[in-house]
Amino acid sequence: MFIKQLYTGCLSEAAYYIDSEGEAAIIDPLRDIDAYLQLAKERKATIKYIFETHFHADFVSGHLDLSKATGAPIVYGPRTETEFPIHLAKDGEVFRLGGITLEVMHTPGHTIESTCYLVRTAEGSPHAVFTGDTLFVGDVGRPDLSSGNLSKEDLAGMLYDSLRSKILPLPNDVIVYPAHGPGSSCGKNLGPNTYSTIADEKEGNYALKEQTKEAFIKAVTEGLDAPPSYFHINARINKEGYESLDDVLEAGLSPLDLQAFQQLVKDEEAIVLDTRKSAVFVDGFIPGAISIGLDGRFAEWAGSLLPFDKTILLVTAPGEEKESVVRLARVGFSKMKGYLDGGYSAWQQAGLPIDMIIDVEADELAMDIPFDENLLVVDVRRETEFADGHVKGALNLPLNDLVDPGSMANLDEHFNIYLHCGGGYRSIIAASLIKRQGIHNIRNVTGGWAKIKDQKGIEIEKENSVLN
Repeated sequence: MFIKQLYTGCLSEAAYYIDSEGEAAIIDPLRDIDAYLQLAKERKATIKYIFETHFHADFVSGHLDLSKATGAPIVYGPRTETEFPIHLAKDGEVFRLGGITLEVMHTPGHTIESTCYLVRTAEGSPHAVFTGDTLFVGDVGRPDLSSGNLSKEDLAGMLYDSLRSKILPLPNDVIVYPAHGPGSSCGKNLGPNTYSTIADEKEGNYALKEQTKEAFIKAVTEGLDAPPSYFHINARINKEGYESLDDVLEAGLSPLDLQAFQQLVKDEEAIVLDTRKSAVFVDGFIPGAISIGLDGRFAEWAGSLLPFDKTILLVTAPGEEKESVVRLARVGFSKMKGYLDGGYSAWQQAGLPIDMIIDVEADELAMDIPFDENLLVVDVRRETEFADGHVKGALNLPLNDLVDPGSMANLDEHFNIYLHCGGGYRSIIAASLIKRQGIHNIRNVTGGWAKIKDQKGIEIEKENSVLN
């Protein structure tokens, strides 16, 4: 038996490859399937099954393209309804893969169709369980994302039953392979590791502690941040189907000269998305461009902030055109119509107008606060981050909210705006969005809160009412 976790950091997503005696299965594949096909080729194995643990909300699955490429059936657990052919597995159904088996364990709770797959050795011993979003390291899947008319409390109650009837009885040495790791919005507070054991989760996971159903429901439903806005779109795409990634790539990887690029911006009111590193973006960019750098949680922020129904044109670092398109496609974008040939350099060399963002250090902010009555610190971190400590008098405008121009009603040009986030990535995105609204008097505090909180001369306060 061979198992490999294929982890994608910017989505905190884990897909899995498993094979035995020349037969392979893929579990929860991403939309770009080349890595799975290549691994099977290297292992001299044939992909026999594609197992899905549930309808993913945070990325578009590669199930359709992978099934088309391999002929392998797409397997979902009980109570799944799709608009494309699947093998609808029964609870307890067993699939043979070479000398091992995978057993279906229907575990509703995160969603109604959520299913785990238990791997047994050739001798029949439980070896590992692929838990999807049912069980994470230190956490469980949030019960408020989908499943029709069921409330989050209804689903949390189902999750309580699923964990106790299907997961807790497993032997302590069974390896737990979840679909997500730290940073994922599919849970509340996932642990730092990407796999675990049943014993470790019994010891350290609050959701597996002995408790009443009522206490469990309260624990998993309280304190949930609003899910990213694109989650419902991705869940629908995974249920209904999508166009081939090859078609998306063909359109998105069209090189555009300056004239064609500008014409599309004008005719289609296209979004100009700049995927260069934020530290490069600040030194010069096309006016109106949105910065979401590939060096951060790119796909998640693109899905949260960009419209899915508008044309997207790309400005990238040389050689990063395909990666930009693929990572957008992973979260359901399909209207990319090309990239600026020659990138920002071509724009700059043509003598066209450019924009910039001024960077300042935390010590400069400390020097300016006492002497500038129009100075406004804008903190774009999440509400809970802001509550845990912020510059006294700062305005909290979480980045997620900046997709709505109305959120910027308190900003105008008479303020000297000092913008920051936790470390610097989100604040550059925010600066580009604010500039699109015609507000340009912005300084970005490099290093963000990580530098500000230790800077002498800056008064810090907390919001205990939020934290409690």
